[in-house]
Amino acid sequence: MRDFDDLVAEADASDVTGWDFGWLEGRATEERPPWGYARLLAHRLGQVRSALDIDTGGGEVVGAAPVLPERMVVTEGWPPNAERARALLGPRGVEVVETPQGAPLPFPDGAFELVTSRHPVRPDWAEIARVLQHGGCYFAQHVGPASAFELIEFFLGPLPEQRKGRDSRQEVAEAEANGLTITDLRIARCRMEFFDIGAVVWTLRRCVWWVPDFTVERYRDRLRDLDALLRSEGPFVAHSSRHLIEARRSG
Repeated sequence: MRDFDDLVAEADASDVTGWDFGWLEGRATEERPPWGYARLLAHRLGQVRSALDIDTGGGEVVGAAPVLPERMVVTEGWPPNAERARALLGPRGVEVVETPQGAPLPFPDGAFELVTSRHPVRPDWAEIARVLQHGGCYFAQHVGPASAFELIEFFLGPLPEQRKGRDSRQEVAEAEANGLTITDLRIARCRMEFFDIGAVVWTLRRCVWWVPDFTVERYRDRLRDLDALLRSEGPFVAHSSRHLIEARRSG
């Protein structure tokens, strides 16, 4: 394994825009949920005339669909990701809309037959229900509770209250309170492995909400501790939580 400073410097200088984790090839792994979200999404996008994808990242998941609706719109709150999404999806006629996190969706009521999202920052159920047509569907893969917390707590210490967030039962209650009917809910807990400290640095730079104040300099001592563990004990193991959720607007 290369030395600590070399691995960290490489990861700290690498591009982390978009939602492509190919940089981690051979350096980290994450088991995928059994349902195959991208495949299921592609099927649904090919069956409707209008769709909205929320928090699209660089548009990679939507871009993998072979057929897109007549009207396809995506939203993204981080300008570098929105730029990547325009480059990827613009040639296919997709409208990319930059939306500040927490702001109302800039679309009229009942604008879309299908609303989707892969790992939304925080689902706004009232807005999702509002922009759906009557009988329209919300189809998404959400991050579940305590996802990757083994790694997060290595840097931040115990976070017992934060572990309770993103609970699928609470999300179901919120969706139903906003007039949506849950038609499918599946839950998975998936193994993650990090093989070198560069993979950890790159991931923490990409997933900025995991350790919000992360910089290499601020956490250098803790990174050295983890590097020593990786060299002596092998891969660092964490677990991601995911749930697939489908809901319809019936009223």
